[in-house]
Amino acid sequence: MGIFRKKSLVFIILALTVLSAGCMDRKTPAEEMFDKLEKVVEIEQTFEEQQEPLVKLEKEEKELYAQLIELNMDEYEKIVNLSDQAISIADKRKEHIDKEKDSIEESKKEFSGVSDIIEKIDDPELKSQAEELQSLMIERYDIHSDLYNYYSTGLSQDKELYALLKNKDLTIEELEDQVNKVNSSYKKVLDSNQKFNEKTDQYNEAKLEFYRAAGLNVKTQDNK
Repeated sequence: MGIFRKKSLVFIILALTVLSAGCMDRKTPAEEMFDKLEKVVEIEQTFEEQQEPLVKLEKEEKELYAQLIELNMDEYEKIVNLSDQAISIADKRKEHIDKEKDSIEESKKEFSGVSDIIEKIDDPELKSQAEELQSLMIERYDIHSDLYNYYSTGLSQDKELYALLKNKDLTIEELEDQVNKVNSSYKKVLDSNQKFNEKTDQYNEAKLEFYRAAGLNVKTQDNK
């Protein structure tokens, strides 16, 4: 297994401006977009909060695996103990990845509201930027869905590997076959994780460009 850190959305702050009393209760489509997109960032804070514990657990499990492959059946009790620890860690990783998925699903539901706001934008160029922003985010959601599925498969195969290691009759062929399955799964995770991070960067940049093109006075507060 590897160690995978996912990038988060950038939180952007809209600087306060002095408005006339007649405009206080009316927001432009761009301002409505700002409110909606930054609400999405708030929702994904749960996603962000899973990253540190996930990376920590991945490192711990990697260290346990490194110890396991150095042991032989003369140290069977230690093999069982370390394998059980690794299985426990895999279960904890699943809890975090499920929370991450729930956060992304809630984000997706909130983000769906941008379609109605985009329809209100009159400026053709600004509207085109908003539509591109929307496309980038939808692609990001799709990539995360693949990433979650690959990661979940990898977790299941990790646990199968640790269960196999406790089998006194385990053959080299069986071990190699399971290790190859694990490596294949995490190769897909690595590829999807990279695509997800790239799409997140693209979205964050496009969002900032949209705000600036709309004349919004903004500053970033990067979440890492």
